[in-house]
Amino acid sequence: MTNFRNIYSSDLSHRARSVYMYLKDRADKDDKCWPAIKTIAKELGLSSSTVKRALDELCQAGLLTKESRWRENGGRTSNLYRLS
Repeated sequence: MTNFRNIYSSDLSHRARSVYMYLKDRADKDDKCWPAIKTIAKELGLSSSTVKRALDELCQAGLLTKESRWRENGGRTSNLYRLS
């Protein structure tokens, strides 16, 4: 099981903690995952804007990096998230 002690004792908001744990649960062995914001929101029962704020908070705290992914035709797809 993942050790969330540093997350529990942090100054992060509840929404950021929930989103971090969601991403950690879905991450591969390299701590990477790429769920859509709408998927995260639906599965956590949050709004998309709340998820976006949580992701920004996690990035500012240095716990997450986001990388935009693009389709070959130039269309955007879900972000790649790397957990720290």
